[in-house]
Amino acid sequence: MRKQKMVYVIRRDPDYKGKKITAKRELSYGIRLASRLFLDEMSFQFNKKRFDEKINSAIDNNDREEFERLSKEFQLYVGSK
Repeated sequence: MRKQKMVYVIRRDPDYKGKKITAKRELSYGIRLASRLFLDEMSFQFNKKRFDEKINSAIDNNDREEFERLSKEFQLYVGSK
């Protein structure tokens, strides 16, 4: 993974007059990537669970058309991962 180098330059502002100075830093590429992957996985699991519940509900209600429609959507959803 590529490391990003941050360089800070602190300059005195004419209006400084003893105020506290804070430096801002961007998140590293690795942290951004890991958080994005984590959120993607969590949303995938949530949607998969929701599909499972809807399919199970269609089976319990003996609704064959709904079951087939949801099954096709589910296969497209899981197949794309």
